[in-house]
Amino acid sequence: MTRHLVHVFPAFELGGVQTRTATWINALGKGFRHSIISLNGNLECRDRLAPDLEIDFVDAPAARGGPPGHLLACRRLLRRLRPDVLLTNNWGSIEWVLAACGLPGCRRLHVESGFGSEEADRDYRRRALIRRLVLSGDVRVIVPSRRLRDRAVSGWRLNPARLVLVPDGIDCALFAAAAEASPAGPRPFTIGTVAVLREEKRLDLLLDAFAIVRATVPARLVIAGDGLERQALEARATALGLTADTEFTGFVTDVENVYPKLDVFVLSSETEQTPNSVLQAMAAGLPVVSTDVGDVRLMIAPDSAPYLTPAGDVDGLARHILALSRDPSLRRRLGEANRRRAFEAFDLGGMVAAYRALVSA
Repeated sequence: MTRHLVHVFPAFELGGVQTRTATWINALGKGFRHSIISLNGNLECRDRLAPDLEIDFVDAPAARGGPPGHLLACRRLLRRLRPDVLLTNNWGSIEWVLAACGLPGCRRLHVESGFGSEEADRDYRRRALIRRLVLSGDVRVIVPSRRLRDRAVSGWRLNPARLVLVPDGIDCALFAAAAEASPAGPRPFTIGTVAVLREEKRLDLLLDAFAIVRATVPARLVIAGDGLERQALEARATALGLTADTEFTGFVTDVENVYPKLDVFVLSSETEQTPNSVLQAMAAGLPVVSTDVGDVRLMIAPDSAPYLTPAGDVDGLARHILALSRDPSLRRRLGEANRRRAFEAFDLGGMVAAYRALVSA
């Protein structure tokens, strides 16, 4: 029997949780039917879904009558859709968990993937209380990192038995193959990152660190991705005199082809959980310089740990990048260790198996 999964997103944009969901939906294949609700109408990520799957996109009900009226409208829609499993995503969809309470035959899974800059290092009391109340009972809560699991237990006081840790997984072979196929030619030392250009990614700090690096060694910077911060970041690059050596690629479809252009991958975020971009860089055989956020320390190969720095530490990022710029053999050694680590612990199969078990129970 085909199981019907209803997914609710604040926005089905090109972000980490949306891309991850599209990946495991595709891998599950044709034994499932999916309905996707994007609360703000953004459906950018729909192109990541396999066209031969049974997927429909459902408009969210208009928010009328205040919170009670909105909850009733959400519940009416869910009654019509009759999901076997409801999967809600992050704080912006949490009212749907409540709307589905007691619906016959509907299991509730809530995915918490991380935070914006406003919750990077602290909980809002009101949100923590609402999470504690709504994500109780028979709701299972899926988290991608140990750090987020610990926060859910200590800050939100959720029952550890209801929490499920599902680390992200990627198609490691895809990124490794792209790196192997890329021709090795002469080029300047190149650092880069792949990200949705949002405030919490702190790409302004990456530009500041690159300014320090470029003042010492010839170098280039690649920032792959698009988002609301792009104009401000381009203006900052101009103000720092970096325009000639900085490439903003905009949105990239075949992201695996970005990593072979880099010598070092850099993550400058102030908040993450298990960032896909780090996993992709690891599978591509790159050394990683990163802020010590989320589970990055647990993701990377142990030899890469000295190249982590506290969030916001521009000088630390620049210092680690410069150290790697001077030692190609060290870059190769760290990159090879990262690749092995990615294949051993973060290949796609483990994540898909975990989600298959959760939605099939």
